[in-house]
Amino acid sequence: MITYSLVCDNSHKFDAWFKSADAFDEQSGRGIVACPMCNSTNVHKALMAPAVSRMNSDKVSLSSGHPQQAEIREMLRVMRRKVTSEADYVGDKFAEEARKIHFKETDARGIYGEATLDEVAELIEDGVDFLPLPHVPEEAN
Repeated sequence: MITYSLVCDNSHKFDAWFKSADAFDEQSGRGIVACPMCNSTNVHKALMAPAVSRMNSDKVSLSSGHPQQAEIREMLRVMRRKVTSEADYVGDKFAEEARKIHFKETDARGIYGEATLDEVAELIEDGVDFLPLPHVPEEAN
């Protein structure tokens, strides 16, 4: 997983996680990376710098993440547990069920499952609101 600081053409700044650098390029090229504030798909990587601090004159401390990385990871775990305990798992029928709920063909309820990149792009085109359920790596990874 890789986290990028992103900015849209309306100067909104936000962070997003991707499986790899190639995944960002592919998703961005398909127009499925969107600003959470204005829904613009004209999004690019913001300038980022690694966190480097000197502990003493002969040692350098490096950080690969946010100073509150452990706290953020735990918040993501809590969110994931809440969704999976309170929503219905619909497996690979996620796009179909989300569309039915959006167009009021079935009762509104929380759902989670899997969708292909093509299905995600089609849901965005249809105006269906959804969020990716974050995968939170274990501490040892």
